[in-house]
Amino acid sequence: MPIVPDVPEHGGDQEVDRGAARLSGPLFRDEPTRARPLPGEVPQNPEPMPHAPQPAPAPQKKSAGRDLGAAIGVGVALGAVIVASLFVVKAVFVGVVAVAVVVGLWELTKRLEERKGIKAPLAPLALGGAAMVVAGYARGAEGAWVAMALTALAVLAWRMTAPPEGYLKDVTAGLFAAFYVPFLATFVALMLTADDGAWRVLTFLVLTVVSDTGAYAVGWRFGRHKLAPRISPGKTREGLMGAVAFAMAAGALCMQFLIDGGSWWQGLLLGLAVAASATLGDLGESMIKRDLGIKDMGTLLPGHGGIMDRLDSLLPTAPVVWLLLVIFVGSG
Repeated sequence: MPIVPDVPEHGGDQEVDRGAARLSGPLFRDEPTRARPLPGEVPQNPEPMPHAPQPAPAPQKKSAGRDLGAAIGVGVALGAVIVASLFVVKAVFVGVVAVAVVVGLWELTKRLEERKGIKAPLAPLALGGAAMVVAGYARGAEGAWVAMALTALAVLAWRMTAPPEGYLKDVTAGLFAAFYVPFLATFVALMLTADDGAWRVLTFLVLTVVSDTGAYAVGWRFGRHKLAPRISPGKTREGLMGAVAFAMAAGALCMQFLIDGGSWWQGLLLGLAVAASATLGDLGESMIKRDLGIKDMGTLLPGHGGIMDRLDSLLPTAPVVWLLLVIFVGSG
């Protein structure tokens, strides 16, 4: 549709000006049109100066993309709850982990249903997930595996109560959720069973948080080269180097001063492994969220998103830290 300029309702002086303009034009076709105004005449549409200095655009400040104050406040509160439960009563900490697992499963299954129409059965997942964490703490790795197997069977049986359409994708998503959230979280409970279990778990938490912090700080300040632009455009190679440097330094200190029989050089290797696993875990959940077309898994934690947005780097890091600590200093 063509764009028509607005025409005033009453001609008035504008019509007189148009008539004057027509009368002042050339009377003959071969008479040249006046290109320059007469002395003292102000041109109506002056041409812009070709070399006139243009104002420089205001510099744009980098933004973290989230409410930083809320994120820090929530992070400090969560850290206080975790540390208090970890060093006061271990069973309370196991309960905190179980609650986080159940909430994470709820967020994941809800997003799968909303965005993909996949109905992974939440009830057996929540019950089995909490049982996995408790069994891992009470009965060790054997108890965790048994609970995982029973959870898988419960998912298969529970879904049979619904129509068969979509059965395969629903149970596949359910088995994936059972492994991704509660089974990986069980390795935190396994770390806690050692004599110095509280310090092992604290080391795991500190290294993961420090790795994430180093990646954010260095990437935000110096990041120029994208790490995986198709998966997570905000992550950079410089941020990965920051994660490695921060985690290795923290690992050396933690292994030297917190872990019985640990050495600083073992901490360097542990920090390197944590930076790699935490980054892969973050990219893995970013891949899931990109497939689902969402930014965050939930809105439970202001400034952070959902529980799953905080567990993304912790979950895959837990078995890595558990295994390396067993290799370096034994199962305790």
